[in-house]
Amino acid sequence: MGLFRNDPQTVRLESHDVEPKATRPPWSLWADGFGRLGIRSIQIIVVVAVVAGIIFAIQQLTLVTIPLVIALILACAFAPVMGWMRRRGVPALLATVLTLLAIVVLLTGIGWLIVWAVRDQWDELYAQAVEGVQAVIAWVQTLPFAPDQAQLDEWLDTALDFVTSAQFGSGALAGVGAVASFFTGFVLMVTILFFFLKDGPQMWEFLLRPFRGEHYVRARRIGDKTVGVLGSYVRGTATVALVDAVGILIGLLILQVPLAIPLAVLVFLLAFIPIVGAVLAGIVAALVALVANGWVNALFVVGVVVLVNQLEGNFLQPFLMGRSMKLHAFVILVALTIGTVLGGIVGAVLAVPIAAAAWGAVQVWDGPGLPARWARPKLPIES
Repeated sequence: MGLFRNDPQTVRLESHDVEPKATRPPWSLWADGFGRLGIRSIQIIVVVAVVAGIIFAIQQLTLVTIPLVIALILACAFAPVMGWMRRRGVPALLATVLTLLAIVVLLTGIGWLIVWAVRDQWDELYAQAVEGVQAVIAWVQTLPFAPDQAQLDEWLDTALDFVTSAQFGSGALAGVGAVASFFTGFVLMVTILFFFLKDGPQMWEFLLRPFRGEHYVRARRIGDKTVGVLGSYVRGTATVALVDAVGILIGLLILQVPLAIPLAVLVFLLAFIPIVGAVLAGIVAALVALVANGWVNALFVVGVVVLVNQLEGNFLQPFLMGRSMKLHAFVILVALTIGTVLGGIVGAVLAVPIAAAAWGAVQVWDGPGLPARWARPKLPIES
């Protein structure tokens, strides 16, 4: 029987049957160019779906996510203060309480300054607004396609009906709900900030437990870089905003523009929105000067705003924040647009520091001072 034979048998395989089958990839619908393109398309769709799901979850949980991000940025900004006190033997709890009280007092002081400045000059602000509206209406009536008085009265009646309607009342109730959400988020932010200041390094080490070896070193490096970038960005931006506000305040006082203090506070706040904030602050200041003092005074205000912004952009920002954290204007505008669409005004304020932190992580991806491979500058080709 052939199955129980003891003599060895030789099986011969022809090379023309084996070699092509060993070297040729298996034939399928996914092996050609269109197949690989389909695989990549599916992967991109999955990634986009995951990112969209994360963004949707963040939008639904803004009462938690926004205080969390703000607390993280503030903790990075005050990390040097915490480190300085701990190196001098101050207990962690006492250092945290002192730093947290300083932050709360600072934020409360800024809010009180805004309310005080606007409240004391509210009557003048209201009068200037009424005069400005009347001037605009008078100018519109000089146009060839200007509406007549009957149409203006009809529009005013429509606005009055809306103000006295139930829809406006529901909007007012929504405003009350927004105020309640603001205070809830503020309390939550202070609470999270307390734990970030006190136990931030331990919390970060807990998050890094799944990483091993080179991945752990990279995660530590990215974390340190993120803290440094966010802290430097916030401290530098706050200093630049303060200098801008003081410079424009001096200019407005010299030109005798009304509402100088509220306008300076507005400049300080809008300075946290790069590029767009300076433009908006300049427009508002020029409009107030135009209504109050005429177009010549308004041109001088525009000149003051442009001069202060040029000094800030060319001298102050590079000195305080460094060229390494300076993002291209195109990147800033894209980040501002995305942040505004996703989070409104708060998103616009947080978009640029988050983008700066992401770029900082790319800069140390493969080592200290060694960016990721795709982000490294190309070496010049020798001719």
